[in-house]
Amino acid sequence: MSSTGAVVAALRMSAERRMVEALRAARAFGPDQAIPLVPDRNMGRLALRGLLRQKAVRQTASGLYWLDEPTYAAVSKSRRRLAIGVAVVAVIFGAAIAIATSSEAQTPAAGPRPDQLAFRALYEELVETNTTLSVGSCTLASERMAARLTAAGYPADDVRILIPADRPRDGNLSATLHGSDPSAPALLLLAHIDVVEANAADWTRDPFTLVEEGGYFYARGASDDKAQASVWVDTLIRFRQAGFTPVRDIKLALTCGEETADTFNGVEWLLAEHPEALRAGFALNEGAGGLLDADGNRVALAVQAGEKLYQDYRLDLTNPGGHSARPRKDNAIVAMANGLSRIGAYDFPLQLNPVTRAYFGSLAETQPQYAADMRALVAEAGPDAAAAARISAVNPVWNATLRTTCIPTLIDGGHAPNAQPQHVSATINCRIFPRNTIAETQAQLATLIDNPAIAIATVGAPDPTSPPPALSDAIMGPIRQVAGAMWPGVPILPTMSTGATDGRFTNAAGIPTYGVTGMFGDPDGGGTHGLNERIRVRSLYEGRDFLFELVRLYAMQAE
Repeated sequence: MSSTGAVVAALRMSAERRMVEALRAARAFGPDQAIPLVPDRNMGRLALRGLLRQKAVRQTASGLYWLDEPTYAAVSKSRRRLAIGVAVVAVIFGAAIAIATSSEAQTPAAGPRPDQLAFRALYEELVETNTTLSVGSCTLASERMAARLTAAGYPADDVRILIPADRPRDGNLSATLHGSDPSAPALLLLAHIDVVEANAADWTRDPFTLVEEGGYFYARGASDDKAQASVWVDTLIRFRQAGFTPVRDIKLALTCGEETADTFNGVEWLLAEHPEALRAGFALNEGAGGLLDADGNRVALAVQAGEKLYQDYRLDLTNPGGHSARPRKDNAIVAMANGLSRIGAYDFPLQLNPVTRAYFGSLAETQPQYAADMRALVAEAGPDAAAAARISAVNPVWNATLRTTCIPTLIDGGHAPNAQPQHVSATINCRIFPRNTIAETQAQLATLIDNPAIAIATVGAPDPTSPPPALSDAIMGPIRQVAGAMWPGVPILPTMSTGATDGRFTNAAGIPTYGVTGMFGDPDGGGTHGLNERIRVRSLYEGRDFLFELVRLYAMQAE
């Protein structure tokens, strides 16, 4: 019996009641993305094993059963009618949410699926293409990903490499899968393909060779941000191969310069020179993923909406200096140190917005030790100052989520060990809470320093500002649906990034941008921007499944 025949045979076994339930659940599916199947208590496992033998379904390492791609290809010829049939098969075997363990350590090991092996090859090619600012080439990486898209059947007109004339190595990839409704606002899949510099002598492994070891992928960019960039390319390829037609256009933008925005930023350049490449109703980007505890248990799935404003300030102090044997009371280093100490000791005022309120409200469900303080923080009557102080003292991330932060990061002064300094400078890095301005923050720094001899100036062009995008049901509903199927019981955690992503440019341009990856990371950050950057193999593959289904659901929305 063929795979399709096994599906049809299973359909005939369904009772009328289950058929009605299946009709309600019916929808269009992408390859490997039918409803996950689990055996029903009232259904013997022999039928499931029969379908497995016929390769109509297969089991993955996480315990999910999926229709295979050949079966899907046959089903897709009559997508709407047979998609209902696929749903019926799912209902026969449970059709409910697959029960996945919340601990990676408890999940039985298994080899990767064939489609995961194909994805791994794509991921490896992108990761091993050096895209550092110093010697790398985003243009080469874009060309390699473009070649994969055209090989999958995308017309040349729908795959473009956009290169600044004065920066030939900083190319950006733009691609489009057209939808059935040209009036529907597009969905933008955004990721950066440039990476932070890596000194091979400091690493345990070659940073520009993908190494799989001990359940992890190691390499520069393995996580930030070539994991999501690879998933976006892979998703468009799979949609094309399956003949999937979304309602809205799906746009892909792989950009250069996110890590070195002070030199060049691809998103900023595209908005100015090729705005059509990014124009969309909303965008999915990096900025948040899943959180694991020290034992590998899933704690929460974060969804980022908005971020703090990055701004550096330079402090300068000049005086006559002199011989070190004749000390001055206005020693420039001492005066600067006094000002820096006051900045370091200061806590900016407590602030909340809808995203951070939702963050602490949700976090209270996973942090019983601090739940009472978190609930007091977001109480309708207003935040409890004492509770806020206790929360801020526990975790620097929680503190940074509640207020503007400014810290000294660089200092330079003096010219000889036996001379008083004539000039001292310092850099203050601020992460400014949305709604606060660069000018307001500069004024507060001047008040804290309280020394008119110290000049304060901004460094670099200011980033654009915008309020956090709304976490509407249209955005959060599909996330809850897919996450609930893959990781039952894992809470969804709205977050405001305390760092900076390219979302600051797209949000300010009127494109609501959300950070969501579905990739669960270790508590130590996985070496991002540091040594031995890594991502769990299972986290990458699960994130790929999560994002594929999430994009499919968003793509079928009319608005």
